[in-house]
Amino acid sequence: MSRPDPTQMRNQPSLTTSNGRIWLIVGALATVLIVGTMVALWLQLDSTFALVVAAITALLYVAMVVVRLVVEPRRPRLLAIAVLFWVQVLFALIAVVTIAVGAW
Repeated sequence: MSRPDPTQMRNQPSLTTSNGRIWLIVGALATVLIVGTMVALWLQLDSTFALVVAAITALLYVAMVVVRLVVEPRRPRLLAIAVLFWVQVLFALIAVVTIAVGAW
């Protein structure tokens, strides 16, 4: 039987053997940056949408923590946390572009 290819994304330690702490650390950093950016946009452009995005971002991070505490360890938990992280980041990116286009 051959060993799994370590270069494939699905075989990375962060999705196979991690306890999920690294995803929460990176998620917390992303949350702080995103919320800070949204608050700055709200202050500069008076965009209520930016505050809504900040709140949703915080809720997505809370969901990551809940998944880490509730879901059984290993791959399903890691995959769920990773998906929540990427949803958080992509949602914020789309929101920033939307706010910028609206202000332009």
